[in-house]
Amino acid sequence: MKIQLKQYLSAISNEQADALETLTFLVGDSDDPNTNPSEWGRFPHQKTVSERFNRAQKRNATTKPFTTDLPNDKGTRVSFWQVKADLSTFEYLSLARKVAQQTVAQGSETVTVQLQKLPVTTHKPLVDALISALYAANWPLTSFKSRKKDKKPTKRLHIYGLKTLVDTKQSVATAEGTNVARDLTRLPPNVLTPGEYRKRIRQLATQFGWQHKFYNKTQLEQKKAGAFIAVLAASENPTGGLVHLRYQPARRPTKTLALVGKGLCYDTGGINLKPAKFMYGMHEDMGGSAVALGTLIALSRLKVDYAIDCYLALAVNDIGPMGYRPNDVITASNGTTIEIVHTDAEGRMVLADTLAIASKAKPDLMIDYATLTGSCVAALGTTYSGAFTNREEFHDDVIAAGRKSGERVWPFPQDKDFDAALNSKIADIKQCTVGGGPDHILAARFLNRFVDKRVPWIHVDLAAGNHKGGLAHIPTETTGFGVRFTVDLLQSKVFAN
Repeated sequence: MKIQLKQYLSAISNEQADALETLTFLVGDSDDPNTNPSEWGRFPHQKTVSERFNRAQKRNATTKPFTTDLPNDKGTRVSFWQVKADLSTFEYLSLARKVAQQTVAQGSETVTVQLQKLPVTTHKPLVDALISALYAANWPLTSFKSRKKDKKPTKRLHIYGLKTLVDTKQSVATAEGTNVARDLTRLPPNVLTPGEYRKRIRQLATQFGWQHKFYNKTQLEQKKAGAFIAVLAASENPTGGLVHLRYQPARRPTKTLALVGKGLCYDTGGINLKPAKFMYGMHEDMGGSAVALGTLIALSRLKVDYAIDCYLALAVNDIGPMGYRPNDVITASNGTTIEIVHTDAEGRMVLADTLAIASKAKPDLMIDYATLTGSCVAALGTTYSGAFTNREEFHDDVIAAGRKSGERVWPFPQDKDFDAALNSKIADIKQCTVGGGPDHILAARFLNRFVDKRVPWIHVDLAAGNHKGGLAHIPTETTGFGVRFTVDLLQSKVFAN
């Protein structure tokens, strides 16, 4: 989908306002709680709107936003949202989601917004937030309901009152990547099997001109990827495997980025079977791969000048007599032997070999995404995601990128003494521990064993991949979290220098 954007370096006129069905004002908030429209600067039919506001205030009937109809032939529905100047990006996105929900409910194909008495510093984040929220609200997510809701999608966004034009390429690119990730992650497991997922990936590769390779079980065996194969083993006819996509810029690149995603299209827990409460929703365990893919889409749209290798580890954690078991010892592609403790820790198994394979190309930065641990959710909730890195100096940039993007991320420690919990009496390393503990940290320490020490690496545990009620500008529980964060992170000194 595409929303046409027009930006105006002028306020909306009376004639323009009177031709509209709906109009939204974003107005600078005052410290005075008794402020009214007469103090909001000049706008169409200001006297009438102010009188109505004052009458409603006397009846204690004012609403936020204040909404009324203009006294014209169209009866233009107008809303006034008061906006504080010191909002974070997350708060701008959350506000924009409310504005988008209102405009979508009104059914107008054109959304018209006037920025009113707002500092110039707020214009760029507000434009970004409005674009992101409108794309999220209108994206045609796949639905299997027999009766479809008949709603008009937003086709145009007109913004008045700007001082300078805002470059929106990044906003549109990250919106597309995020929403593709959302749609893929929501698909039911009988629809998005690894085989079907591969078909969709091939279509995207053709669309964007990416190079495409697929390594099936036999080819992974040739790479001695025992950890990945262990997860595939329970599936009678596994269609999973490792997808490798490559984006090549127009000019010869000087740097290479590697993106890695966990793509478990369903996770039963394997022999350590999940109880029903925790198995429901496990079709979203491929969310990490969707975020890696969505990030590749966004960066391709932005035509970045570096090469990108994207590795998607696709599988199903099935139940079957050939499935791997606790106490098995598996050998990964880098020669590390792994003592299996719990078959429900399959994500770190497929990632282990994928990271080892990706490391061999010596990328300048490697980022992996995974819905990996419940302990990260326990530590952060579902409004933040966790980050882990083998370069401690990245921590400040990780936090800053989370704040700038509105997809907030918090780094966790990676001290070597955590490794003691993963000591095995029979193998090089345990897959996890039997009990609880800081499993999100231990999982990252496990994965660290499969990353070449010379490769800067960031692991993102997607605790915010699903949040009840939606998150920031996203109205659905499935958030596509990670695309915006990554694009901003790559503009920091983590990768830009």
